[in-house]
Amino acid sequence: MWYVYILKCNNSTYYTGCTNNLEDRLERHSKGYVHYTKDKLPVELITCIAFTDKYKAYNFEKYLKSGSGIAFRNKRLI
Repeated sequence: MWYVYILKCNNSTYYTGCTNNLEDRLERHSKGYVHYTKDKLPVELITCIAFTDKYKAYNFEKYLKSGSGIAFRNKRLI
């Protein structure tokens, strides 16, 4: 499975990512190993969407980072 996830950072910004090992990725965020979130700890998992197809997951992540995707995220996912 592939997962697209949204984290809320302590400064009220959001981080969107994609991984095939959600538990490990969340642990890496929490320990400060991820550049974007290391100075915004703690982070909170807001949403996680599972995909069976890696490319669909990456495309959805890319969409969520676009202008209309951010609006969709704000209205429907958080």
